[in-house]
Amino acid sequence: MSHDHDDRPRLTAARAAAVLTPPPGRNGGDLVVESLQGLGATTVFGLPGQHALGVFDAVRRSSLRYVGLRVENNAGFAADAYGRITGEVAPLLLSTGPGALTSLAALQEAAAASAPVLAIASQVPAAGLGGGRHGYLHELRDQQAAVRDIVKSVHTVRTASQIPSAIAAAWESALSAPHGPVWVEIPQDVLLAETVLPVVSAMDANPRELYPRPELTIAAAHLLSNAERPVIIAGGGVVRSDASGKLRALAEKLDAPVVTTFGGKGAFPWEHPLSLRSWLEDRHTTDFLEDADVLLVVGSGLGELSSNYHTFRPRGRVIQIEADAGKLESNHPALGIHSDAREALADLLDAVERREDPDAADRVRTVLEKVRGRIDAQDLVLEQQVLAAVREALPAAAPSFWDMTILAYWAWSAFDARRPNTMHSAQGAGGLGYAFPAAVGAAVADPTKPVLAVSGDGGAMYSIAELATARQYDLPLTWLIVDDGGYGILREYMTDAFGETTGTELSRPDFVALAESFGVPAVRTTPESLAADLGTALAAPGPSVVVLPALLRMFEPTHL
Repeated sequence: MSHDHDDRPRLTAARAAAVLTPPPGRNGGDLVVESLQGLGATTVFGLPGQHALGVFDAVRRSSLRYVGLRVENNAGFAADAYGRITGEVAPLLLSTGPGALTSLAALQEAAAASAPVLAIASQVPAAGLGGGRHGYLHELRDQQAAVRDIVKSVHTVRTASQIPSAIAAAWESALSAPHGPVWVEIPQDVLLAETVLPVVSAMDANPRELYPRPELTIAAAHLLSNAERPVIIAGGGVVRSDASGKLRALAEKLDAPVVTTFGGKGAFPWEHPLSLRSWLEDRHTTDFLEDADVLLVVGSGLGELSSNYHTFRPRGRVIQIEADAGKLESNHPALGIHSDAREALADLLDAVERREDPDAADRVRTVLEKVRGRIDAQDLVLEQQVLAAVREALPAAAPSFWDMTILAYWAWSAFDARRPNTMHSAQGAGGLGYAFPAAVGAAVADPTKPVLAVSGDGGAMYSIAELATARQYDLPLTWLIVDDGGYGILREYMTDAFGETTGTELSRPDFVALAESFGVPAVRTTPESLAADLGTALAAPGPSVVVLPALLRMFEPTHL
């Protein structure tokens, strides 16, 4: 076996001396930090806890940037957003038991959205592992069992020498397509025990590329080249694989209309003549998709939201490109291509024959006119005015993060994201409290751009403690809170289903005064002044809050 191209570091005399005489006073926590640095990490998120103090002390003595949030779930949301924005692994440092468990909703969202989060949790001392009832603080019979169904992989450490390999394996798993959260557990005593192991050097944990099988590319290209009415559904996988350019080139080569899922916002230009935009919760769009004789689905599993609540029934052939093998044909029979979206689109672009359809743009325009007519008939001027004001105020390259709130539900369908990877929401798992802590993570990832978070008053209360985090790190983010006095969308759902509501009406604080108590400037606005007030806040340095008292309504569903 030849080693002519072996790029491993050579063991020089100086290097050997350094390896044989590691600096004194190091422990398992140092091995964690050195492993993260060796893999390229520069920033970690988390919250300290008693069993995890060995890691946190090692972080203090390292060059890693630590961003501490006030609740573990919020730290997970921040790491999620950091991973989405950068495409890099986001380390999340957690303590044992309650600390670990409090992160689970955030890890579920990271799993649903394919965000590469590396959760490193402490454990009770090694002697307490194995399910016995020893009475350690934070003890669980099986902490891993709580996360195993959520994360991509679980990596257990029982000795110091296992730390670098476990973290490297988890890192590779997080970045393998599809990206996702992973879990590492290390006992308290292993983190605190002094070690004489050499300092961890640079490690290679590059994931394997996921290419399409050539015979499937040939078959898909044949179907698309000979289609009469091809249509493309572009999902979040297009955004995550940075494939929007290839998507556009393929659509233009085929003259194929494109609709983007809510997770795929920004994957295709909103104003393009072939753009059906994102009106997936609309019967006119559903009818158009069903009429396609060949439907190319890229980076989407066609789940509940992307299929108009499973009312979508394709009549033509479906080609599905998906990095998550479990999603292939999970909802509809298809020519399933297990591949990273970028690689598959690149191969298809080379393989398809150019086709021309002079009527394609007209058919797209007709669908959008029908959608517009349906919305205009429902007297929803205020909602569209508010959404337009947000779009006017937000710079094109600035990322936005949306909680599960009525304005976000509007934005999924009607908001022009302008650029790929700039609009993110919690629609993967659907939990409350995502927007503001996620905006914290995005602002840490790129402090050169303002970041917008959008919440309702109910969701805002999940994350209010992170105003202290935003102030502490002086992050350039603005929080728009739409205050309607309760859980607005649940109010609508319950009223429609039962005629009355339970548990949806909320007593809430004066958000302006509350924000100012954290040292964060805040303003109460109106729909008419929203664009100006939001623009001023986004242009100002540091964090800010804009409160909009407004009762917004959803457009009527078409799937019932």
